[in-house]
Amino acid sequence: MTDPLLELDHVTKRFGRIVIAEDLSFAVGPGDTVGIVGPNGAGKTSLFGLISGDLSPGAGDISFAGRTVTKLDAAARCRLGVGRTYQVPRPFTDMTVYENVLVAAQQGAGLRRRASYAAAAEALERVGMTREANVPAERLGLLQRKRLELARALASRPRLLLLDEVAGGLTDPEVAQLVEIVRGVNAEGVAVIWIEHVVRALTPVVSRLICLAGGTFVGDGDPAAVLADPAVREVFLGTEVTASLAAGSLDTESFDGSAGQPVDGKRTMP
Repeated sequence: MTDPLLELDHVTKRFGRIVIAEDLSFAVGPGDTVGIVGPNGAGKTSLFGLISGDLSPGAGDISFAGRTVTKLDAAARCRLGVGRTYQVPRPFTDMTVYENVLVAAQQGAGLRRRASYAAAAEALERVGMTREANVPAERLGLLQRKRLELARALASRPRLLLLDEVAGGLTDPEVAQLVEIVRGVNAEGVAVIWIEHVVRALTPVVSRLICLAGGTFVGDGDPAAVLADPAVREVFLGTEVTASLAAGSLDTESFDGSAGQPVDGKRTMP
């Protein structure tokens, strides 16, 4: 049996009386694809903070690539191979697109000179932003900022990629392009954990789906089975999940996980 790449062992995190992670334990193997869904305020982004090192657990241990990383900060974990995006893109607006990605290659992956230049160029090509390399980041629209956010994470040369609602606000064709990018990254052996309200973006990619609510796991397993679970529908969807949505069709209606209602129109909002 393959040793897990990431393992959380009874991890708990509270802010006063607010529980964002309650005795969470799970493991992710090399090359795995895991989706995370749940209502707003469920603790999904906070879970990423615990994995990436932005937050420290109040109890429990976190291991990555066979070593305990519970006390390591985000920079150290990034060097080990934990890359992430943020729900709200945070580019250095006074830098160009290429310079933003170069910072990730040098500071995140620890690359220097030609190796860092090549890694930055490769990441931009992967997300389709080569033509925008010299454009100031402040001029980018939503889709381009999300792609830049993904490029920066890829330039850090991750073994585990954490995606935080990168499909929110994108049109159906844009979501389809994003899915292909993530599939390509995973095909190279990179494990992916993807938080998303746009469920139809997750189902073609992930082999495992977790529903998080109130800092605890409500469902964990095969995506179709999790989406069909009455407990998951109650806390997340609040409505019938169609068979085509569970199968991952991009032609079906999307669901806003915070409200549990279909979103009309082509553009979905987080």
